[in-house]
Amino acid sequence: MIKKWYFYASLVVIITFLSLGFIPSSHETKPWFLIEKTDGSEYIFPSKEKDDYPNTNVPYTGNHLIGFKEAVAFKESQGKYRLVNSLGYMGKYQFGSKALRAIGINDNKAFLKDPALQEKAFMALLAKNKWILRNEIEKYEGKIISGIEITESGILAAAHLGGAGSVKNFFKNKGSRHFRDAFGTSLKSYMKDFAGYDLSFIEADSNATVND
Repeated sequence: MIKKWYFYASLVVIITFLSLGFIPSSHETKPWFLIEKTDGSEYIFPSKEKDDYPNTNVPYTGNHLIGFKEAVAFKESQGKYRLVNSLGYMGKYQFGSKALRAIGINDNKAFLKDPALQEKAFMALLAKNKWILRNEIEKYEGKIISGIEITESGILAAAHLGGAGSVKNFFKNKGSRHFRDAFGTSLKSYMKDFAGYDLSFIEADSNATVND
């Protein structure tokens, strides 16, 4: 009789314990991979549509700076910060030593090891080239030259490839003569491939350096 009582008592305890595991918890949970749903932007990143980014400061990857930077970086190095090519061009955006000196960087090894510095360098060079090419941007933007619609971002991408002087020479010769790098990549291809990005908020600066 006592053994039977212990058996039923134990059975009741076990059933009670197991049943507690199925009672819904009152604690709120949040999915680790999503943002709060209160801002209307859940499940949509990344997107190429500007309207998909309501009430946020996150740039969409369509035609804003982030898209321009990553497109240029992929073309130059597939986005690899530590890459040095056979001609000695360095980093994510493939800077040469001369371009680095122009924006205040004198230590190539430190530059190659510092992703944040590489990002600053790219922005500084954009600002400097925008100043050097300000007249060309104003005069030729929106026009068709040598079969290519000219845009500000196309001009600045071409300057990154061949230097601002090569871009000036392109316009001086009405597109009939243009730069190609050692691997055969043409100035015209950069003007075409990187056209249409909105870089209007970048301020032209003749003295742009990484220390700005």
